[in-house]
Amino acid sequence: MDRLNPAAESEQLAWPPDTEAELARLNAVFTEKVFDLSGPVVHVPVRHHSPACSYHLLRTFEAYRPDIVLIEGPESGNPLIPVLADPATQAPVSLYYGYEDDKGRGSCYFPMLDYSPEYVAIREASARGIPARFIDLDYRGRRETAIDSGKASAQDEALLAGSDFIGRLCQSSRARDFDELWERAFEVGGLSRDTAEFVQSVFTYCTLSRMTYSSERLQLEGDLDREARMREQIEEARTEYRRILVVTGGFHTYGLIVDPGQDVQVAPREKELIRKQMYPMVFTFEEADRLNGYASGMPYVGYYDRTWQLIVKGETKPYDRTGLELLSILGKELRGASEAVSTADGIEAYGMMQGLAELRNKSQGGAYELMDAVTASFIKGERTLASDRPLEKLMGLMTGDRIGEVAPNEFAVPIVEDFKKRAAACRLNVKSTGRHRRTLEPYAKPAHREASRLLHCSEFLGSEFAKRESGPDWIARRDMNLVRETWTYSYSSRTEARLIENSIYGGTVAEAAEARIVAELDHVPEHHSGEVALWLLRALVMGLENLSARLFERLEAALRQDGSFLSLCDTLDNLDRIRSHRRLLGVVDEVRLRELANEAYAASVSRLPGLNGLNPDEQPQAVEGLKLLYMHAAGRAGNTEGSSAAYENFQDRLNELLAVHNLAPRLEGAVVAILVRLGERERSEISNRARAYMQGSPDQAIKSAEYLQGVFALARDALMQDDQLIADLSALLERLRHEEFLRMLPELRLAFTFFTPPETSRIAAKVAGLHGIPASRLEMPAVDERTLRTAQELDRAIWEEFALWKLE
Repeated sequence: MDRLNPAAESEQLAWPPDTEAELARLNAVFTEKVFDLSGPVVHVPVRHHSPACSYHLLRTFEAYRPDIVLIEGPESGNPLIPVLADPATQAPVSLYYGYEDDKGRGSCYFPMLDYSPEYVAIREASARGIPARFIDLDYRGRRETAIDSGKASAQDEALLAGSDFIGRLCQSSRARDFDELWERAFEVGGLSRDTAEFVQSVFTYCTLSRMTYSSERLQLEGDLDREARMREQIEEARTEYRRILVVTGGFHTYGLIVDPGQDVQVAPREKELIRKQMYPMVFTFEEADRLNGYASGMPYVGYYDRTWQLIVKGETKPYDRTGLELLSILGKELRGASEAVSTADGIEAYGMMQGLAELRNKSQGGAYELMDAVTASFIKGERTLASDRPLEKLMGLMTGDRIGEVAPNEFAVPIVEDFKKRAAACRLNVKSTGRHRRTLEPYAKPAHREASRLLHCSEFLGSEFAKRESGPDWIARRDMNLVRETWTYSYSSRTEARLIENSIYGGTVAEAAEARIVAELDHVPEHHSGEVALWLLRALVMGLENLSARLFERLEAALRQDGSFLSLCDTLDNLDRIRSHRRLLGVVDEVRLRELANEAYAASVSRLPGLNGLNPDEQPQAVEGLKLLYMHAAGRAGNTEGSSAAYENFQDRLNELLAVHNLAPRLEGAVVAILVRLGERERSEISNRARAYMQGSPDQAIKSAEYLQGVFALARDALMQDDQLIADLSALLERLRHEEFLRMLPELRLAFTFFTPPETSRIAAKVAGLHGIPASRLEMPAVDERTLRTAQELDRAIWEEFALWKLE
């Protein structure tokens, strides 16, 4: 059988005794109110992105010949229907709806493919010269979906697919999920069924699924509000037209024809919006695929698109033909990638696809038979990450990679127009596809500076327009010595789609970037000055001067509340970078910037005595903070009277920290190194404290590596100039037991990462001298391979002998 009979399924599913009566009632409702081709309103319940539903919709157009078609779609999109119907518009496309209310911003998509029933209705209405109209509320995506993924679909089918009714059907029919159940029941065999019978089956399935939910749940999900609005639109159309065709999701058809009753209180349709906007936009198969998180209809859009093209051409077995075509393409691509796939494997897979279809009572092999056949025929042996390549390639083919195109229209998106205008002014090529490369010199050329700011803005907004290949990374603090930036960029439909998504934040690129930064700052605690300073730096790199003035005020307030040494040091570091590059970043108020840096420095110094309470994982960052403060203190020495006082305060706080009982070794090493470099302590104190660790208990000796990390972070020359320290360390390594040496080794390696290769060679020469070994011996190769193998075999023989005598 190509379809499942609800009545036949009732015994297996253990439905209530009145199931037959309920089915009889639904049949009567269908005949009288849903699909009466002689009546004033005909309903065609559909599943989003279903080729079979679109096929029978076209047959209904021919049989009913309506005067108007009403479609489940956002009513604010009605002015855009001519753009969608324009032959120059090529699917996949989507309506994009952005809104802002008292709870924040959100966005919603209404994707359309060539075989989407809604899009088929729009095009067919245009071809027949009759009006088409959207009749649904604008925003239908569930708020929690938008919050989790940042994107919501106006065609969410979570309730339909997740109902208890569908779950029991999947279990009784042994379908893996709702999508496989749907394909088996409606898609493959649905093309050969009578249209009225097919539409009745869709209506019955969807209605029985709907009936598993309470009215309260439907109200909570917003379905009752939507259906109330759609009923109003249908009644309005009846006053103007004699024959009305209504195309909606099957889950809602019952709600449109049956009064919900007096016990259901329908809330106001739509909350007050601060702003809303709707645009037509390009879309991709990848985005439209339900498996990528949109929950908006059937998956494998590339597969069903191929099938639809064959259906409209009159192919008698479109699913078998699609499977054959994809197997041919798959085999060719795998062989091109040097995979061991033969023509015989393809023939075997095609035969298995047809055999599986027969076993599953399907007239043709669908998407799931194709995947199972490839798994069995192309993957040899057990499925692993390495052997899964054929199935991975097949999934890519079934998803597809097409990008749509929207016909020229008057609904220009302000942010897109602003981006194109700024890009043209910066001489960035946005009129042709392909990757372009641009090297910028923002320090030397104002035009390049503007281009850099635009590119940083587009990158921050996630426009997928440009990628920085080289140049200073302001956020990660890497390559700050570079003065050139190299970018690769390409303007595509994906870029335009991402810009439209950001249009809810503002009408220009700068406005959108500013609004998004403000939104991010809402999640930053008031006292986290380090994070605020980083956002200030980002804003300046993007050229957002208007926002930077407000961020200075926010940073000033955060500084006075921040009690974290690490956060304050981050603030000081970011302010230092801004001061160093103030001309490039367009900072005008240098006085205020300097005052903030002084305040951050003073606040950081005042937190020094409490550093010993840090977690071990935070200590390396604290050492970097100490290094930063030392650089500031060294620069202030001998300056004005106020600077001298700040310098002395830094020394006093360091001495307080050094006097703390059980100070962490890493911090102790850093503090001693700073005091030595400031001339407050004798250089010998570094080696004396090191000796105290090395000659102490085994636990103390192991901590000497952490102490050296702190010392080398700020005064690695201590090891180069103090032979006694090298001698003590060498003696320690000689007397450590093997297990203790292994415990110490990771931290010791970290300590020596502060040295350059030439410095490491000099240290090695000194160590060799301590043992009377000529430095030239260090250049000699290690043990030769033959000797090493002999030693390994001897070692293994000894252990075997020990085991034999039970001495291990």
